[in-house]
Amino acid sequence: MRTTVAASAAGALALVGALSQAGGAVADEQLAYSSSTGVGVHNAYEKTTFPYFADALDSGAGMLELDVWTNVFGASWRVSHSNPLGSNSNCVNAANAGELRTKARDQGLPGCLKDMKVWHDANPGHRPILVKVELKDGFQNNGGRGPAALDALLTSTLGDALYRPAELVGGNADLDSAVQERGWPARSALAGKFIFELIPGTVEQANPLDTLWTDREYATHLRDLAAAGRLGQAAAFPAVLGAAAPDPRTRYADASIRPWFVVFDGSASTYAAAGFDSAWYDQRHYLVVMTDAHAVAPAIDGTNPTEAQARDRVALLAGRHASIASSDWNALPSVLSTVLERGAAQ
Repeated sequence: MRTTVAASAAGALALVGALSQAGGAVADEQLAYSSSTGVGVHNAYEKTTFPYFADALDSGAGMLELDVWTNVFGASWRVSHSNPLGSNSNCVNAANAGELRTKARDQGLPGCLKDMKVWHDANPGHRPILVKVELKDGFQNNGGRGPAALDALLTSTLGDALYRPAELVGGNADLDSAVQERGWPARSALAGKFIFELIPGTVEQANPLDTLWTDREYATHLRDLAAAGRLGQAAAFPAVLGAAAPDPRTRYADASIRPWFVVFDGSASTYAAAGFDSAWYDQRHYLVVMTDAHAVAPAIDGTNPTEAQARDRVALLAGRHASIASSDWNALPSVLSTVLERGAAQ
């Protein structure tokens, strides 16, 4: 009799736990996207991080990062960390779900996007995924790899799987006024969507001859499309790179492009530092991607922390108003799928 009672009690507790977890998941999805904190993976295209990009998509991570090269010395949009001439990636250019882990890797951005579309079709209603694209050497507009060409590539491949700037703007004049008035949609409303973030690349930033970085070039593109009544063609969101206070958009001499930045990206250690007003971003419903989450004092391992350490770090940065806490924790899927309420005490 005791065994039966104990088993029944254990079953009841398990049921309560399952219902509680399910309720938590439902509650998470009802949060506005700008009111939640997720977890990102740095350089998710590298084979040492995930054997195939489909594995990155399956991981549960809220953000995946790609490095893209555009220079005229190579073909198309290449995906690689350090090879500017060719791709070195886990993308396979799949045509159907059966090819996601069977075709040759080392495909460029078009191939990564094809993998995303095939995976998206096989996983309807998937979590919203922020795709962070570092344009290593910037746009090459004269070589046919400028902002409009990127929009066309994203649109032709992903179609309605994209969440676009025009959808966020709605009836407002620009992105800034839209998010300050309404915030971002609920996570449930963004189910099945990819949101593309663009940042300047390390090579671009180090090039003294490059005076038009990705962030400014794409924000100008958005402003001009809106003025022409064609904002619906835009497919990505430019990010202000580098944590700074109070409003880092003042670095842009052309004030007319400032309202086209509602995504910010920089060091978690800076955003989380004592005295830094990270709540300023949250109050205005701006997204903040906090990189190198592991490096915030006290530092933890950047690739293999314990699950408890990683969860505690995500909770800490959620309390510091992160939208995404990013590191290289690809081996911790239970952490990668974490969604917390942004700004709340955890």
